[in-house]
Amino acid sequence: MSITVKDVEHVANLARLELTDAEKEQFTGQLNAILKYAEKLNELNTEGIEPTSHVRPMFNVMREDKVAESLPIEKVLLNAPDEEDGQIKVPAVIE
Repeated sequence: MSITVKDVEHVANLARLELTDAEKEQFTGQLNAILKYAEKLNELNTEGIEPTSHVRPMFNVMREDKVAESLPIEKVLLNAPDEEDGQIKVPAVIE
């Protein structure tokens, strides 16, 4: 598999990036080098090795949900940069 400049242009377009011709060439070379390095994995003998999704055996590491009392609103608002009507006031992000 090989990456072409056209592939880089397509991905840049999807990401809404404007690249110079030099950058397109640079990224094409870098991506091809990454693919060439990844192809080395095909040389490994993986016979008898089970596929894994994680290098260490992991099981559900989430704690059980426990109902607990929430912080009082007065304490929460002490950490707020600004508050109004009992709510945290933040700068508008939509005009």
